Amino acid sequence: MKKKKESLGLSMDDAFDGDDDVEYAKSKPKKVEQKKEISSQKDENIDKIQIKASKPIAQIKKSDKIKVDSLTLEVDAHYVLIDHGTTKEMTIELFDPKTDKDYQLRYFNDQVETTLEFYQLEEIIYNRTPVKKVEW
Repeated sequence: MKKKKESLGLSMDDAFDGDDDVEYAKSKPKKVEQKKEISSQKDENIDKIQIKASKPIAQIKKSDKIKVDSLTLEVDAHYVLIDHGTTKEMTIELFDPKTDKDYQLRYFNDQVETTLEFYQLEEIIYNRTPVKKVEW
């Protein structure tokens, strides 16, 4: 083995240059940290939804009305989407009686104010839609 390296003009000292590898390893984590900072900045820029509740969200039932921005929607169902054990991801199925479009309000039952999200059904997928105000 030593003969092959010598024939290429390499010695054992040239085969491993530790300085380059250490320098690369030191620069790698810095890039990851910068990505984390950027993603946390994006989270801070998401507007918080203003909620005006006439009763607890858990008491919303079929045929109740919910106003989302300028839309007045009717509740079709309210159920547990995913039970995570310590918390439940809830869904309120909504529809617009005028246009017959379908929507969802999703939230975690123990963090309604910070986790409420609004979705609109497009074709076969619910897409998240930004909203400013939700009231019931």
